[in-house]
Amino acid sequence: MALVIYTKPHCPYCEKAVEYFRNAGRVFSEYDAQNDPARQREMLDISGGDTTVPCIVEDGVHKGSGWGDPPRGCTVVPDRASM
Repeated sequence: MALVIYTKPHCPYCEKAVEYFRNAGRVFSEYDAQNDPARQREMLDISGGDTTVPCIVEDGVHKGSGWGDPPRGCTVVPDRASM
């Protein structure tokens, strides 16, 4: 199963999600949704417009945004040029 984590730099919730999946031995791709406009658009399409990271996607299905219980996250500032 393909696992993707959309993140942004300096987001402690993103760092915890990445650490969790790494420690679990999961293979995943990590994309910077803050600084890569194409990945940001991709994340917004998959998440239904949710700007919260980390955004967890498995096999093209949005599994959730944020991390912890209750889930918390950081906000990605939408790239106005691509809207």
